[in-house]
Amino acid sequence: MASKAASPPPRSRREPKGRDPRHDKYSVLLPTYNERENLPLIVWLLVKSFSESGINYEIVIIDDGSPDGTRDVAEQLEKIYGSDKIPKFIPEFIRKQKEGNFDIVSGTRYKGNGGVYGWDLKRKLISRGANFLTQVLLRPGASDLTGSFRLYRKEVLQKLIENCVSKGYVFQMEMIVRARQLNYRIGEVPISFVDRVYGESKLGGNEIVSFLKGLLTLFATT
Repeated sequence: MASKAASPPPRSRREPKGRDPRHDKYSVLLPTYNERENLPLIVWLLVKSFSESGINYEIVIIDDGSPDGTRDVAEQLEKIYGSDKIPKFIPEFIRKQKEGNFDIVSGTRYKGNGGVYGWDLKRKLISRGANFLTQVLLRPGASDLTGSFRLYRKEVLQKLIENCVSKGYVFQMEMIVRARQLNYRIGEVPISFVDRVYGESKLGGNEIVSFLKGLLTLFATT
């Protein structure tokens, strides 16, 4: 299920520095699976923050056939907020992109004052270990490859999706690796990641094995 408003007109890849972000339109992509309880909270936070900042935006909910009724909740939210309708770091992402004219701005938990809150030791070790292996094998030029809180230029996102073949958690890592190959400019903003309010992470043994296989494949082919 995907809800999306009309797309903004195409723009050139490079834009003048200092351009007012209100002249652009920002699309927030929310992939969901069994997020019935969390979805209203995150959408409310997004609407509140974007509305206060005056930034033109849309929220796109992409549900992967959730059996818990997430799609029904998304349709109700669409009726409440409209068919084209920040957590705290989004304005920082926009400023960073404008200041450096970056193609991608990625949130990082492992640089500056970034961090993680609400995870147990096992989850922290898995995330740290995955990032360490990635840094050693791929030299990606970014400090946090397993996160998905990123700002992309629309045309850059389209190009990367065309070039990426991975599925699951390794997809986020491949996006940055392919961006480096295509000489896209990547900026980073330290973020504080807070664990979900409801439900449990989808990360399990199968996803970890898939990540390791994907990592080795990228190492051999990039």
